[in-house]
Amino acid sequence: MISAFLLERIVFILLTITVSVLAYRLYIRIFHAIRLGKPLGKIDRKDDRWKRVLLYAFGQRKMFDRPLAGLMHLFIYTAFLLTQVELIEMMIDGILGTHRILMPYTGVFYVFIVGSVELLSVLALVATTVFLLRRNVLKLPRFAHEDLRGWPFLDANLILVGEILLIIGLLMMNGADSLYLSDMPSLPLSSWLGPLLWGGLSESGLHIVSKAGWWLHMLVVYGFILYIPFSKHLHIFLAFPNAYYAPLPPKAKMSHMPEVTREIRAMFEPTAADQAAVSEEELPEFGAKDVTDLDRGSLLAAFTCTECGRCTDSCPANITGKKLSPRKIMMAVRDRAEEVIRTQSLAEKGPSDGKTLFDYISDEEIFACTTCMACVEACPVLIHPLKIIYELRRYKILTQAQGPSEWIPMFTSLENSGSVWQVQMRRTDWTGTGN
Repeated sequence: MISAFLLERIVFILLTITVSVLAYRLYIRIFHAIRLGKPLGKIDRKDDRWKRVLLYAFGQRKMFDRPLAGLMHLFIYTAFLLTQVELIEMMIDGILGTHRILMPYTGVFYVFIVGSVELLSVLALVATTVFLLRRNVLKLPRFAHEDLRGWPFLDANLILVGEILLIIGLLMMNGADSLYLSDMPSLPLSSWLGPLLWGGLSESGLHIVSKAGWWLHMLVVYGFILYIPFSKHLHIFLAFPNAYYAPLPPKAKMSHMPEVTREIRAMFEPTAADQAAVSEEELPEFGAKDVTDLDRGSLLAAFTCTECGRCTDSCPANITGKKLSPRKIMMAVRDRAEEVIRTQSLAEKGPSDGKTLFDYISDEEIFACTTCMACVEACPVLIHPLKIIYELRRYKILTQAQGPSEWIPMFTSLENSGSVWQVQMRRTDWTGTGN
């Protein structure tokens, strides 16, 4: 007959295998969604890109543009990083049927790591409580915005509650072990929290509390692993590649359109090859009408978005009451990419549901943008909403010949006189050359 000890090991191993298989399927789906976009091409200035990974992804540099929020986030971030050391030990224990297997071999280092995890967990608990209050009680405008109604609002709360459960599980295990294990070192929190909460329990009772804390922590961790692909918290993984691939300064520079470049060159520096290429080529589509027309960097950024709303909070168009929300643009691109993956097989070359990004993003939104770059400067993970807006505008104006009615006179004037103002003379006439 299988003992309870062996049964627990078997259950944990089977659970770990199941979570690993499911996680692979979920994360590979995200990978394929990002690869719906066009390849980025040559990646230059690699040293500058690695510096940005260190400063903005690891170093959280832009988070501290708002010091209080940055400090609270730092507590959670550092607790998350250090907890991974104890998590590795917990997984080894679960597979081998041991308990605190690393403790006898790591000495003072073990006390330092686990003690630091406890202290940071308390700070993370404070930060998580503050974040819950900001969203649900204080209802800060950028968290109460219509962009976050429904699932996005619930998603943020679920993650925060999950973080609290992680901390509770860890403190339950450490507190019970401080009484249950004779060789357990003195830890800054568990050494007094354990006796305070579990001091009256028997040895078997302490063992149950320790195991309950261990299982609670592990189940929430495994739950997070499977949940994150559906959550804005993908940024804990994708912020690093996004910091590497995000556009480098000058950030406002628009990418060239090869078709336009080739036609202009054929006009001003005609060669037989260029003229033949232009004459034989079908009329191209400019800009982007769907996620498959964007590059992979833009799709990576969409899945990296933390939905913090700093971009929308800084957007002058949104501040003045216009419909544009850069956060909503990124969320729409991500939602559309996920929908495309759901509705097509990987063998297909494009979407098969008849929809486009314009079913998610209105003309009013893309034409309200002033291209001021406020959203780009505000983003803590270096997302570039303006890059997507550029491409959507290009499609509307250059491919569909559509745009706000107020812009038509400007386009006509540019074509006729080279000036945005409706004047009778050409812009260069004042030089006396007429050229």
